[in-house]
Amino acid sequence: MSDATRLVAISPLHSPKSPHLPYNRFLFSSFRFVSNFSNCLKIKHTWSLKPLNQQGSIPISSVDSSSPVSIDLKPILNEPQFDRLIHQAQQLHESLVVLWMANWCRKCIYLKPKLEKLAANYHPRVKFYCIDVNNVPYQLVVRAGVTKMPTIQLWKDGNKQAEVVGGHKAYLVANEVREMIDHEDQP
Repeated sequence: MSDATRLVAISPLHSPKSPHLPYNRFLFSSFRFVSNFSNCLKIKHTWSLKPLNQQGSIPISSVDSSSPVSIDLKPILNEPQFDRLIHQAQQLHESLVVLWMANWCRKCIYLKPKLEKLAANYHPRVKFYCIDVNNVPYQLVVRAGVTKMPTIQLWKDGNKQAEVVGGHKAYLVANEVREMIDHEDQP
């Protein structure tokens, strides 16, 4: 048996709200077991952060980039805030993507991280938001024409331009949203 054995564990960070550690990175945890005596085992533990590439895999050479890997979807909490954001986007000639979701919806929960990665790809040209339908007045949900969840809508010039109803796999919905954004300027 050798004097030292090394184990490397890879796990996502569990604190997305931490201001010091971006959760869009993976945490490398390296344990080194060193046997100094026959009955004792010394464990040396180290942590390091490695950036992900666009495909979601860990690159061989860690090159830090200034563009984010994912961006948190900003919550919309009420109808006046929704109206204000639509108006601001119209004034600035920007587009908004709004995820209509519920905190109990399993498909919504799986889709949200995919949209956060997509938000990083379109930042700052397109702003991404989420609305929990259980936390806003029902009249806003009806006004937006949301009947199923998750529903992802593209808003431009104060109007709903397109929408995707996500009843299937999250990566397929993310691809449909990407196509919706890429074709927003076409009639």
